[in-house]
Amino acid sequence: MIRALCVTLFMGLSFAHAESEKMMKIGSTLPPLTAKDQDGKEVDLATYGKEGYLLVFFYPKANTPGCTAQACSLRDGNAELTQRNVKVLGVSADQVSAQKSFVTNQKLPYPLLADADNKIIQAFGVGGMFGFAKRSAFLFRDGKLVWQDPKGSTQDQAKVVLEYLDSLKTK
Repeated sequence: MIRALCVTLFMGLSFAHAESEKMMKIGSTLPPLTAKDQDGKEVDLATYGKEGYLLVFFYPKANTPGCTAQACSLRDGNAELTQRNVKVLGVSADQVSAQKSFVTNQKLPYPLLADADNKIIQAFGVGGMFGFAKRSAFLFRDGKLVWQDPKGSTQDQAKVVLEYLDSLKTK
């Protein structure tokens, strides 16, 4: 029994490692995939992020402590992100109803996509164990990936993105 558990755990960790090796690379384009937002409206990633900045952040599960901290960091930094022409889009494997509850409970000012079939999660290479997305963030400019946070900050996701944007001014 313990051996079977260890093999299962090892297989899961190996899968997670293999997925991270497939993580989207700088210069990649937004995939032409669609998913429903918290209101059941279809959102096409490639079209949504075609112009300007788009921050796509992934989180494992709506309404859980770490995911709430990450989402609320972006909520609290949304005014400054918007001033810098950054749109925000959250993605998890949750159902539309869970995304709706998350947006309502936390007063999130940006859309959340329900990627229950894991197409977007797989395209970004952020699949985790049991079908959950790994916490991460990707910043696109005019549809091309310019920055990524492969571990995804929780308490300060907005601050990390804004610091990256500030660093562009000094280059």
